[in-house]
Amino acid sequence: MQDMPQNEQEWKERLTPEQYAVLRQRGTEAPFSGKLSAPGADGQYHCAACDNPLFAADAKFESGTGWPSFDQAIPGAVTLVPDTSHGMSRTEVVCARCGSHLGHVFNDGPTATGQRFCLNSVCLV
Repeated sequence: MQDMPQNEQEWKERLTPEQYAVLRQRGTEAPFSGKLSAPGADGQYHCAACDNPLFAADAKFESGTGWPSFDQAIPGAVTLVPDTSHGMSRTEVVCARCGSHLGHVFNDGPTATGQRFCLNSVCLV
């Protein structure tokens, strides 16, 4: 586990400009623009900011939205936060360890969980 930055300047120094804009400033990468990260060697996707394990590779599915999608998070790995920005009512997904923005979760998933965690690929390693 990496040491956690103590302030936003340290986050800026650790992350790429694109990662900082999405993870720390709640941005969104354009659909179909991300690399859609391949699973790590341990079969998990981790937070690009703090290396927290977030999603198992077998929870990933192709949603056709242009962002990586998962039907469930590793228990305790993420926090769900109401988000009413941009005139919408959504649920934001943030890393439970470092509080970085990852994406949003919707209740329209095609699997038994009914969930679609729609994430920015720049947030995942």
